[in-house]
Amino acid sequence: FFILLSFSCEMSVHHSIPKTANEALTALMEGNERFINNASIHHNFIDEAHHSEKEQHPHTFVLSCIDSRVPPEIVFDQGIGDIFVGRIAGNFVNDDLLGSLEFACKVAGAKLIIIMGHQHCGAVIGAIDDVKLGNLTTTLSKIKPAIRMSQNYKGNMTSKNEEFVKIVSENNVRHAISTIRSKSPILKEMEENGEIKIVGLFYTLTKGELIFVD
Repeated sequence: FFILLSFSCEMSVHHSIPKTANEALTALMEGNERFINNASIHHNFIDEAHHSEKEQHPHTFVLSCIDSRVPPEIVFDQGIGDIFVGRIAGNFVNDDLLGSLEFACKVAGAKLIIIMGHQHCGAVIGAIDDVKLGNLTTTLSKIKPAIRMSQNYKGNMTSKNEEFVKIVSENNVRHAISTIRSKSPILKEMEENGEIKIVGLFYTLTKGELIFVD
């Protein structure tokens, strides 16, 4: 009986699809709490794959860095078909990602956009150090606005200062959100109409927890 009850609870958690941005955000933060406490849901991934093979209804689009230590589905404890994920070094927004975000929200019905930066981000560190390396040079240039936004910092403004790197990473999240609002009239209108929410988060590698970026 207890085994069946536990299985039922797990399945009901997974198949309860958030209907609003607030419900989606709650689901993600509860998932992160489970992840932190090593109590993640036991997902039957092949069942989820079959369940979603003909259509998908992800509640959230998570835009994150490519960093291998920050897998969104795992840190949010989500299954197949639950979230869209876009990943690029430095979690910035370009035209292609804007198009993907517009598809996710306007066409597929996602209610929440998460821009997720993270601790010890190599792309942010590279941008601060002004690294030059082939096409990476152009990629890192997209993070430079966040460095300019951080010039009021009073301490050591180098990549050796973890506090400064965190400030730049958080400003990089803010800049991405600002870019979405300024370059996508579709998403701006949806946000203003209360159809979607755009939220910034900062992921800590040391604890696995998520901090809101205002």
